[in-house]
Amino acid sequence: MEIATIIGLVILIIFAIIFILMTSVRIIQPYEQGLLVVLGNFKRILNPGFNMVPPLISEVIKLDLRTQVMDVPRQEVITKDNSPTNVDAIIYIKVIDPKKAFFEVDNYARATIYLGQTTLRSLIGNMELDEVLYSRETINDHMRDILDKATDQWGVKVEAVEIREVDPVGPVKAAMEEQTSAERRRRAAILTADGEKRSAILVAEGDKRSRILQAEGLRQSKILEAEGQRMATILEGQGEAQKLRILSMGALPLDHKALTVLSLNALKDMADGQATKIIFPFEVTRLMEGAANYLGVSQKTPEHTVSSLADMETMVGKVDDVLGDIPNASVLKAELKNIEQEMEKEARSTEQLAADLQKGRKDTFIEKELKVKPPVKKVPKAAQK
Repeated sequence: MEIATIIGLVILIIFAIIFILMTSVRIIQPYEQGLLVVLGNFKRILNPGFNMVPPLISEVIKLDLRTQVMDVPRQEVITKDNSPTNVDAIIYIKVIDPKKAFFEVDNYARATIYLGQTTLRSLIGNMELDEVLYSRETINDHMRDILDKATDQWGVKVEAVEIREVDPVGPVKAAMEEQTSAERRRRAAILTADGEKRSAILVAEGDKRSRILQAEGLRQSKILEAEGQRMATILEGQGEAQKLRILSMGALPLDHKALTVLSLNALKDMADGQATKIIFPFEVTRLMEGAANYLGVSQKTPEHTVSSLADMETMVGKVDDVLGDIPNASVLKAELKNIEQEMEKEARSTEQLAADLQKGRKDTFIEKELKVKPPVKKVPKAAQK
């Protein structure tokens, strides 16, 4: 009986020792720090890793040193221009002094959230709604500075503050939407008017340039037409002058008889027309008298008469010179025979060409026509042997 009691006591002592050893060992995670409190007194800060503390009388408080995200609850804030608005935010904090974070404030996380909520209400209440909407960065920076200064005594650092949502209440939102719609309509009207103004300016500018180009083209065309008329007038004058010179040179050898013949030809041409009235540009009686004198029926005796071929050759020239060579029958037959021989030669050449083409001797024919000797083919030495 005594042995069993002794064994039981030994086992109890062993368990007690193990329990005491377990209470004296504290493991701190890498992202934590511990506060060692012994019998109500703060002793030291426990670093990450294995730590030995007095057993049974020690208390270890672990604090997370990582950045923590705090959500500021949604709240309704009245802005400076009396516009109710729902606002919420997010706060990023980090414990930098575990001793202050535990001993200087009851709950640093809750205290930071409440402080952020009141600070946000105060900032938004001193600003107009439009300023709140487009000055979020300014509000974030100002709020972060205020919170960081207030939480510094708690050993907590405010790293950033972000306003998550600014949501005006229903009537305010409807008024803002109406204002935005009116602003957009105003801008659209301004853009439309500006576009119409630019369009009118461009149309007027285009019309002006078109008129300028048309006037320039009309001016150039008139200048060219005037230049053309001037050149035509000059050329016509030159032609008339040359015509008069030619007529004057041709009229020198004409005598009274030649002029009479020309006048009669003019009367003939005028009579061939379809006009019912004919105006003669000269006195017809004198013309008739000149014609009668030329035909030999006048009472006056002509100064010169042609009585023989010799007199006519003296006046006009030799007959052979005037008429030229007149071929006789033998000459005509010789020329006809030469023509027939040329035709037969051409016919034979055509038949030969057709025969060569049919027999595949086109190359030979071309060589004959061009008188090009075909190249001499070299005979290989083996073939010569």
